[in-house]
Amino acid sequence: MVQMVNVTYGTSKATTNALGQRPMQARTYAARAAQFLLLKAPPAAGKSRALMFVALDKLRHQGLEKTIVCVPETSIGASFRSTDLTSYGFEADWEVDDRWNLCLTGEDADKQKVKAFQTFMESDATVLVCTHATFRFGFEEVMKTKGIEAFDSCFIAIDEFHHVSASDNNRLGVILRSLITRAQCHVMAMTGSYFRGDADPVLRPEDEDRFTKITYSYYEQLEGYAWLKALGINYEFYKGNYVNGLPGVLNPDQKTIIHIPHRGSSEAFDDKFNEVGKIIDLLGVHEGRDPETGFDLVRRPDGRVLKVADLVDDGPGRDIVKAALSREVKGPDGKRDDVADRAKVDIIIALGMAKEGFDWVWCEHALTIGYRSSLTEIVQIIGRATRDAPGKPRALFTNLVAEPGVETGVVTDAVNDMLKAISGSLLMEQVLAPNFKFYRREDSDVRAPIDTDAEGNVTIGIKGLIEPPTDRSREICEKDMNDLMATAYQEMDRRVLSPDTAPEVATQMVLTDIIEKRYETLDAEETESVRQHLAAHMNVLTLARKEAERGFAEGQSPLSGAAPKGSRDDDEETGPDSAPNTLLEMVKKFINVRDIDIELIDSVNTFQERFEVASKSLNSELLSHVQSAMVALRVNMTGDEARTLWPRIKAFRAAEGREPNVHSANPLEKRMAEALAWLKAEKAKRMREGAL
Repeated sequence: MVQMVNVTYGTSKATTNALGQRPMQARTYAARAAQFLLLKAPPAAGKSRALMFVALDKLRHQGLEKTIVCVPETSIGASFRSTDLTSYGFEADWEVDDRWNLCLTGEDADKQKVKAFQTFMESDATVLVCTHATFRFGFEEVMKTKGIEAFDSCFIAIDEFHHVSASDNNRLGVILRSLITRAQCHVMAMTGSYFRGDADPVLRPEDEDRFTKITYSYYEQLEGYAWLKALGINYEFYKGNYVNGLPGVLNPDQKTIIHIPHRGSSEAFDDKFNEVGKIIDLLGVHEGRDPETGFDLVRRPDGRVLKVADLVDDGPGRDIVKAALSREVKGPDGKRDDVADRAKVDIIIALGMAKEGFDWVWCEHALTIGYRSSLTEIVQIIGRATRDAPGKPRALFTNLVAEPGVETGVVTDAVNDMLKAISGSLLMEQVLAPNFKFYRREDSDVRAPIDTDAEGNVTIGIKGLIEPPTDRSREICEKDMNDLMATAYQEMDRRVLSPDTAPEVATQMVLTDIIEKRYETLDAEETESVRQHLAAHMNVLTLARKEAERGFAEGQSPLSGAAPKGSRDDDEETGPDSAPNTLLEMVKKFINVRDIDIELIDSVNTFQERFEVASKSLNSELLSHVQSAMVALRVNMTGDEARTLWPRIKAFRAAEGREPNVHSANPLEKRMAEALAWLKAEKAKRMREGAL
């Protein structure tokens, strides 16, 4: 198994405030006066309750008359049911009449629900919960009779906002844009997966600029947890069909959600019902189905009976399974009975469900079969396992994928699939890390080379770093880095895995191209400043890890989940509550050992580093196959790459006393020789043209 990321966290001892609000909810509530709010927070952070606090203030103190909460599917509507808030200090409870919770029964957008939406708009009722589909159809019907002004006094909340797209064929996006343009209603958008790198942008830049943004990171969330203190991200390869690989990754003693492959994907080897049947056969002997819950009962070889919830079967029995999963087991005191609720179900098997908004706090392992091209989907699936619960110190995400060999069919699939896995793990590592901010460090600087500011941002000084020269470039560096990293991780050319690719090609040429395409109006200095900050964000963890592997970190590997020796005094508490964030400890140790400059940042190809980790699980024959695929996909030399390699060629000539050799066994030297040949040929061509 390839252990891509493994992080442990400490605890910030986060508590609720006098209004019963957790830190993220308090941060959101402080911005409640904004007309347009965009909340970016991880799954399980409490976004639904944050919305309740803001909506009640809008209705009670800001003159709005109605709140419409839109969710992508009916099962998520349960997160917005009536909730007691006054017992915890708030001024009012969140109350939703069952009549106006259109997610309780029926199809997403049937005629009765659309009619109910229209009736709500004409009534004195104040809160409605519906699906995105119901809102789309209901909006259109109201527009026909009342016009868009009917929504002027409404507060419209859109959950799982990444379903919206700026594309003209995304109806919800078009509706939202019309409401923002009219600027009479109030809007709150919430998401745990806001990556513009996924296909179309979620919002057009001019629309997004009108939103007040509240961001709450995975790092802040996990630091505030009481029980969950470690998260691992692993990749495992299988041969043949994926059932062959399950024994190595599926532990029936762990509460697990299994997502089987998308239909039509190369990993799907049978119809979905037969695939579920083979998974159940692997677990044990099927003994029937519980009539009350719809769960399959499977007896393991050790005699224990597993309760398996099948969400793949979309027949009439699925509603019984969904209801049983959403029903919390409570004790005599009316509160959740942790022991009984945890024992309710052992394994959930799903296809398109059990992702965003699906709550199963006891989930310890999210096991996903097949590559997922969408980073949004990956983050949402991982989020199913990151809820805090008693007796749950560790969560795990495993991606079980086809071995990049002959089974993949086309030779390019081998490299492309490796890139997908690497991109996903790199992005999740960034999501799990603290928020880094970089500044230009001078020789006379008296500031600590690494520090943490009042907002929890980790500030790092880098020599030679170009500070953003304009307000626009500064805003990009402060607000757009997560989106830029998501884009960069997805758009990285497959050349970045090739051993003949110099790091500068990835950190300079490719990143510059991405930034220039995204921000066409930036000048050269602004672009280079943004590029340097982006490269620093992408590479600082890889640099720290390389330094640790050279022996600067004592004890276990920085990705082992164990704290480095000597990171705290011997008399300090060493239990789970005091475990440090290993990524942060690793970076601190690295920065304290050596100064870093922009040349060092540019000297790392983080994709190649991660590929080396992934390739350790491949046998020599398979590794040879992947490397052959890289050679087959070799790209012709371009002017941009040749010019990018020129400083490295000069340094090589100075160090070796000769020019790079095109016949060298070293692939990078060979590539430099090709670049030098291209530059010489180009120079000769220009001289000939100048002589004419």
